[in-house]
Amino acid sequence: MVPVKLLILGAQNSGKTALCVRFITKRFIGEYDHKKEVTYRCSRVVDQEAVDLEILDIGCKESTVAALEASIRWADGFLLLYSITQRLSFLEVPRLKKLIDQTKQSLVVPTVLVANKADLEIGREVTAEEGQRLAKDLRCAFRELSVAEAVSAVEAAVFQLIRLVLDQQRPLPDRRSYMLTVRHALTRKLTRSKTMQW
Repeated sequence: MVPVKLLILGAQNSGKTALCVRFITKRFIGEYDHKKEVTYRCSRVVDQEAVDLEILDIGCKESTVAALEASIRWADGFLLLYSITQRLSFLEVPRLKKLIDQTKQSLVVPTVLVANKADLEIGREVTAEEGQRLAKDLRCAFRELSVAEAVSAVEAAVFQLIRLVLDQQRPLPDRRSYMLTVRHALTRKLTRSKTMQW
């Protein structure tokens, strides 16, 4: 089994805990008394690969910067969540992504931006286009969904992040050995074509 550690971040009442519980149990529970961090554990198969998954759900408001940075260092990938009915939760995302980038100090950090509560269209304060633009600016994937209505959309978002993490964990072929393989193949082909008579 491949271990994958995900951290879910976002403003209060954006649906972080609901998303975790929906992914793990397939049930939706609307109200939570979420005072401390919780780590959810489960196993899933993603693209025929067994994954041992840990999802850390922390209360950003209650966390100190040092504790938040420690959680970011722990994680392999990030779900950044905001509510389409709370513009302030949307405005919190760039600060969180900046903290992730500064803490991880990596060019590519597997991240999916999730716009939640798409079922509450009447109270919408953030358009899908704004979410897509922000995701592009922050160099991350984007999903708009309703945790309350669609477990398949929740699974798709989490699986997308798992795939991004797995892709990053896979070692790239050694460039030198790859170049040598290409060089030998070209040399063999050239040698063979010179010896053939037309």
